[in-house]
Amino acid sequence: MKRYALAIVAGLGLLGAPAAAELDDNGLHIAPWVETTFLDLREDLGDATANGQRLVVMVEQRGCIYCTRMHEEVFVIPEIEEMLEDDFYVVRLNLHGGTEAFDFDGEAMSEAQLARRWGTLFTPTILFFPEEVPEGVQGNEAAVAVMPGAFGAETVFDMLNWVLEEGYLGDEDFQRYHARMFNARSEAGALIGSE
Repeated sequence: MKRYALAIVAGLGLLGAPAAAELDDNGLHIAPWVETTFLDLREDLGDATANGQRLVVMVEQRGCIYCTRMHEEVFVIPEIEEMLEDDFYVVRLNLHGGTEAFDFDGEAMSEAQLARRWGTLFTPTILFFPEEVPEGVQGNEAAVAVMPGAFGAETVFDMLNWVLEEGYLGDEDFQRYHARMFNARSEAGALIGSE
């Protein structure tokens, strides 16, 4: 009987389950840190730089359960959400979208064509860009880091910091950086999202 009562309480959302993320007309998650742009990535890079932020392109699709997990469980963690709002200029592409987009080399195509051009197979895929992209370079060539798929809060937090710290320019690759940072937080009892 106790198990059934617990199931009812959980079903009613009374156990503190994350709230369902709101979706737009295309079935993509609404987040306050996702910018609405003309999808001209060179222009978006300029806006990001002018704001003192790093450009991120997030590729998602309607019905993506992993995108939902990220929006409901990871991106809402205060430390992560604050970085996404303050330090990153996030532009979203719809993996199957028909809106015109412009790659860094100026080529115009639909969002879906751009995602294919970049070889994007999974959603979410998050691409991080440098502060400057040379002329004539495609986004997949310019990205300093790519996160293909859903990851936990610790990994996302460390990736955001590694990009902000320009760790990709140093000798410590992301995996070693992540292990070092995770171990330090774990020893201090300060894991991301734990209360």
